[in-house]
Amino acid sequence: MAEDRNQTTEEKTKPIFRNLTADDPEPETTEIESLCMNCEKNGVTRLLLTKIPHYKDVVVMSFDCEHCGFQNNEIQNSGKIAEKGIRIKLQVKTPRDLNRQVVKSDYTSVKIPFLDFEIPSKSQRGEITTIEGIIERTINGLEQDQSERREKYPDAATQIDQFLEKLRKLKSLAEPFTMIFEDVSGECHVENPKAPLQDDGCVTVQFRRTTEQDHILGIYSENTDDTLLKPIQEGEYTLEQIEGEVLSFRTNCPECNCPCETNMKLTKIPHFKEVLIMATVCESCGHRTNEVKSGGGIEPMGVKIEVTVAGKEDFSRDLLKSETCHMQIPELELEIGPAALDGRFTTVEGILVAIKEQLSSSTAFTGDSSDPETVKRMVVFISHLNEVLEGKQKITLVLDDPAGNSYIQSFSDEGLDSGLKITKYERNFDQNEELGLNDMKVQDY
Repeated sequence: MAEDRNQTTEEKTKPIFRNLTADDPEPETTEIESLCMNCEKNGVTRLLLTKIPHYKDVVVMSFDCEHCGFQNNEIQNSGKIAEKGIRIKLQVKTPRDLNRQVVKSDYTSVKIPFLDFEIPSKSQRGEITTIEGIIERTINGLEQDQSERREKYPDAATQIDQFLEKLRKLKSLAEPFTMIFEDVSGECHVENPKAPLQDDGCVTVQFRRTTEQDHILGIYSENTDDTLLKPIQEGEYTLEQIEGEVLSFRTNCPECNCPCETNMKLTKIPHFKEVLIMATVCESCGHRTNEVKSGGGIEPMGVKIEVTVAGKEDFSRDLLKSETCHMQIPELELEIGPAALDGRFTTVEGILVAIKEQLSSSTAFTGDSSDPETVKRMVVFISHLNEVLEGKQKITLVLDDPAGNSYIQSFSDEGLDSGLKITKYERNFDQNEELGLNDMKVQDY
């Protein structure tokens, strides 16, 4: 009886979305009888709730019809929508690039400028595939119903045949080409085969969605004009009260999706600015997160901060990484985008430990499909990080924040800290575009 109770308790504590591992050879799936769109008889759809590491919770759907043999698979997002859209520009030069894994959502459009060709987001469902798989599916789609088209529109059929030949040449890499993924939901992801090193062939840019793009995702902002003009009533919080209070609100755990609470506090970092610190603790799975957002808006100029990390004293420096900040460690050829670690208020040592923990939990170390070369590269990289944390290797930590909201503590109030270099710079057009400033009207409004 005790064993049965323990087993029942263990089953209840299992998260809804679980990682696919060799320890869980038979993951829980749900089977639903559904209509086959090919022969209009009933087939079977299987649903699997799982996690894509460094991405999010997804529902993987697979359809199979035993009558006509038709098969189909797709994925759907099961978490919250990202705050920004994402645009990924990939240079395809080698066979390894053709084999890069791609996670496409329902809202991802694909462009090949070399052929002046675009696959609209509505024409393909979300899926996990490769660059070559996208090209192959496009070829198969254009080849469908060609016999009827040749009879009615021979000229159009000839043009399609010529275009198909160009697509096939892309697969043979007759010459390098560029592929652009644009996803208004911000959920598209392209594999970095050099992870954890910088991906030289891929450029990722986040952008703010327009009102029309928000409506495509089903996001509608409430009319808050009346509340903005409403005076503070008795019993409501004033700014002074908010600064001294820890506010709590209900949310879902990003790890197991169970209900939990997020605590939020407005505080001021000495010699810097006000920030919002948010912390979430899940009682169900024990997952903890902390995130920092700037409370003072976007600064007039971007900031680049370089700090030399050579010992314990440098590890103790306070560090604020905003949600728009890029991080680099040139000695380790490491570059981390803004979304990788979100906004954090920690120390130099804390951010290095966070990088190590994220890389250690990567699927490069687990699963039957792990690439031995990637595993070896990860092990070597983490060993270098351990040497840095033990003070055996000197590095330079670079924070590059176009919004100017990142900060590293100086050991001198007069700005004579030899280990710290702060450079402010004018943002370029692309950086302003990513921050949503190019379309912002602030004069004669």
